[in-house]
Amino acid sequence: MNSAICLHNATVLTGLSVMKRCAVYIKNDKIAEVYNEHRFNNKKFSSKVKIIDVNGAYILPGFIDTHIHGIGGFGADDADYKSILKMSEILPQYGVTSFIPTCCTAPEDILIKKIKSIIRAMGHEKGAKILGIHLEGPFLSPERIGAQALNGISKVDLDLMGRLWKASKGNIINMTVAPELKGMRELALYCIKKGIVLQAGHTNATYDQMIEGMQANIMHITHLFDAMRPMHHREPGVVGAALIHPEISCEIIGDGVHVNPNLIHLLMKSKPLNQIVLITDALPPAKTTLSPDSELYLDKVFYRKKDNVINGSAISMLDGVQNLISYGIPLEKIIKMASTNPAQIMKQPDIGLILPGKKADLLVMDADLNIKHTIINGKIIKEK
Repeated sequence: MNSAICLHNATVLTGLSVMKRCAVYIKNDKIAEVYNEHRFNNKKFSSKVKIIDVNGAYILPGFIDTHIHGIGGFGADDADYKSILKMSEILPQYGVTSFIPTCCTAPEDILIKKIKSIIRAMGHEKGAKILGIHLEGPFLSPERIGAQALNGISKVDLDLMGRLWKASKGNIINMTVAPELKGMRELALYCIKKGIVLQAGHTNATYDQMIEGMQANIMHITHLFDAMRPMHHREPGVVGAALIHPEISCEIIGDGVHVNPNLIHLLMKSKPLNQIVLITDALPPAKTTLSPDSELYLDKVFYRKKDNVINGSAISMLDGVQNLISYGIPLEKIIKMASTNPAQIMKQPDIGLILPGKKADLLVMDADLNIKHTIINGKIIKEK
């Protein structure tokens, strides 16, 4: 069924520029035109076009969460396609139009069940689109395991990687690995052929090992500063490599606890803006109330009760964006980190920008960054 929407009287943040007093015309599932208000006023629209005056609000590309374990009580580690679809339904209210469900480490049989549950959900979303799968493991360092399950870690095993790839039906988009592991170069070459974006994370790699990883195209870093060798003045480590080399891109968790806000400012001074990706790393209990018998407790982030280890984030992408605003970061820069950069780094050319021909995945937000409309594939999914 053909459909058309024109949103006008807006400030449009395209991901490339800021355009005041502009309109965005959507036809079917794509952005057809972006033009100024003067041109809008001179156009004649069919009675079938839905005209929406957004009263000066922002129009932004939809948020893309490339590292999320769960939200609203549902998660990728449930190994249940219904949980993935529930995530899809919940995420648009927080501005997310696309996401990559992230699987924690697990023994092979369980990990394959998780992968297959995501594959079964793909194509049946009622909300945010599932782009593919992020495997956070199993080829990680036991020395930097963080909250991951130790029994799910594996030495580099190309046969195992082949079985995971087969189970995914070619839908593994990104994978977190420890570059220092023996056999990593061979694994990286395999992943290059499959188009998988490799990320350094849960790693104890030295600076030199990170440079070797770069030569094998491990060019993105999972939740920078967390679960990795820190920077030392005599051994720059993983963090030093990220700060020294502008060609390396990285994730940053925007909850204000995993990474001190001042370090986010330092990072933005040290790296090109297009190399920074805002993520949530949210766990399934995010945006819920924890039960008294939960293994976790919440103090801005989730901690394990048994050892006080930070287990993951409790924020949504909308929370992260609003946090960065409170740190004094301009909205147009945040949008690049939340929308444009993740699309480009994860090789998703149809989303992340407001340009003719791109998918119509958009947000309309008021001056206080409250969401008025979430639009996915040209359809209004959430309307305030």
